[in-house]
Amino acid sequence: MAAPEHVPVLDDPRHTGLALPPAVEVPRPGRPAEPSAADPRRSGMGSPGPDQGYALLLAQRFRDRLHLVEGEHAADVLAGAVAVATVRASLFGRAPVIHDLDLALTLWGFLVADAPDDLVAERRARFAGASHHYWDRRTLVESVPVATLRLTPDEVRRLAGADWRSLLGR
Repeated sequence: MAAPEHVPVLDDPRHTGLALPPAVEVPRPGRPAEPSAADPRRSGMGSPGPDQGYALLLAQRFRDRLHLVEGEHAADVLAGAVAVATVRASLFGRAPVIHDLDLALTLWGFLVADAPDDLVAERRARFAGASHHYWDRRTLVESVPVATLRLTPDEVRRLAGADWRSLLGR
């Protein structure tokens, strides 16, 4: 198709004369609410990460393996575990995986039948109403140190048998 006379003719049609930006420039969020690495993690602000809703599906795989005592509800336990798991996943910059939930439930003794009585009392208070109240889940998550979240589920399993308080920063 012929071009109008006022359009310049280029020898190489792929070359427009515009330079590409340098590759070292740091990308900036393009939308007003998009989080960036510079955003501070303040209390109650959550932990953004990709596909965090997947943890809700993964949590259902543990429903039949939970060892609950009187007064504990599976919905509260799984809601609290999902909150801990999504924070752990966001620390690593990825979506939640089954090991994140395994760590959360192991940490609080929900996957063993003989959890210590003092741990059961602590978790009963922490998980009560977690399925209904966001701030209860946030308080639960903030009670787990980042150093503990960076451990593997096997390390948590090993350390929980010795002293669960050390895993919770007590």
